[in-house]
Amino acid sequence: MPAMARLTVPAAEALLDQEIKVLDHGFVRLVDYLGGDARIVQAARVSYGDGTKTVREDAALIDYLLRNRHTSPFEQVIFTFHVKMPIFVARQWIRHRTARLNEISGRYSVMRDEFYVPGPAEVRRQSKTNRQGGDATEVPAELRERVIALLTAGQERIYDEYEELLEDDVARELARINLPLSLYTEMYWQIDLNNLFHFLRLRMDWHAQYEIRVYGDAMAQVAQAVCPLAYQAFEEHVLHGRNFARSEIELLRSALDRDKLVAALEASGMRASRRREFLDKLGLEG
Repeated sequence: MPAMARLTVPAAEALLDQEIKVLDHGFVRLVDYLGGDARIVQAARVSYGDGTKTVREDAALIDYLLRNRHTSPFEQVIFTFHVKMPIFVARQWIRHRTARLNEISGRYSVMRDEFYVPGPAEVRRQSKTNRQGGDATEVPAELRERVIALLTAGQERIYDEYEELLEDDVARELARINLPLSLYTEMYWQIDLNNLFHFLRLRMDWHAQYEIRVYGDAMAQVAQAVCPLAYQAFEEHVLHGRNFARSEIELLRSALDRDKLVAALEASGMRASRRREFLDKLGLEG
């Protein structure tokens, strides 16, 4: 069995300790990483005793693993991030319980005077079709300005009161309790690649709230740098892929002309094994 020495990835090394700016005061920073594409293929081939092969073969293997949901080799790649985000974003973030984290505590630290204020383009009304989402279309300029002014004034007043309580030697754990969800917090967040892909699938989706979606975009840059082949497969099969229910597949099958579909597949340049998989998904193989 080949040794699995520590891997370094030049694109990832260039990102270490570099802040990727997000929102007005936030960032995503890669603190450390373990593994890369080569670690995924080593883990997948360990039972055969084969070492790393060509990039083309590695890419095909990673693509096969991801599209067939063989997830354990992706868990061999680990990321440690330092992230800074508004508290309301953090409360969505920690719903992903497959990571390990340590967050700054207002019991021990004086919280900084840093609050998220949306830009004019991010001021949005409640969506008429999505109860948990917003709609930024047709928002008058005067309303955008008023929202920003109200948020800013409220944040300044509450932080002034927080400082007054601290100056009066009120306990930090009590003085902090009126601080709003727009206050920035920081955490160290460690996660494996399989679960990071799950995070990105949800948080990069257009349904996700803008303020967490931009963090997903930043973390995707890191994932792509560390594991470019795996990220390419993730984009192909997960991020831009779609699943169909049984009834939907039946509708597709009834509407498709098999001969025309087979001809289109052969002209597409898709590998024979992938063509067979595609036809099998639709129940048209054989």
